[in-house]
Amino acid sequence: MAKHFKQGYFTPKHPEKYLGDVTKIRYMSSWELELHKFFDGNPNVLRWASEEIAIPYYKPTDGRIHKYYPDYWVEYQTKNGDIVQELIECKPAQQTRAPRKGTKYYLYEQATLAINKAKWAAAEEWCRQRGIKFRIVTEASIFR
Repeated sequence: MAKHFKQGYFTPKHPEKYLGDVTKIRYMSSWELELHKFFDGNPNVLRWASEEIAIPYYKPTDGRIHKYYPDYWVEYQTKNGDIVQELIECKPAQQTRAPRKGTKYYLYEQATLAINKAKWAAAEEWCRQRGIKFRIVTEASIFR
């Protein structure tokens, strides 16, 4: 899906909801742009931020500690009136599952998945300690 590769800066219609510098809200794909629009325009979303939280994680490919910046932190109100905070990572579905053996990029995709899993494990623990949800969304969940 070539649409995925769109990049740019986003100007919110509701800057008061955004935590961070509203002049530097980037999107790295059309999927992220769609999420930006959703968070900005949804009245149930109270506050949101993009790549504002740094979570340390152990990178398995070099054995060092790095910083992981999840795509979103969102605070929203549910239908029941509960206030929920959530970290959300937006990834292509192919980067969330094991690669097919024998493909040209198998080793690269295997390393990418290992790094992603390390990031997500660190994010899940970070969220667990703070009572926050963690979710990974793909193009399948964004565009249905």
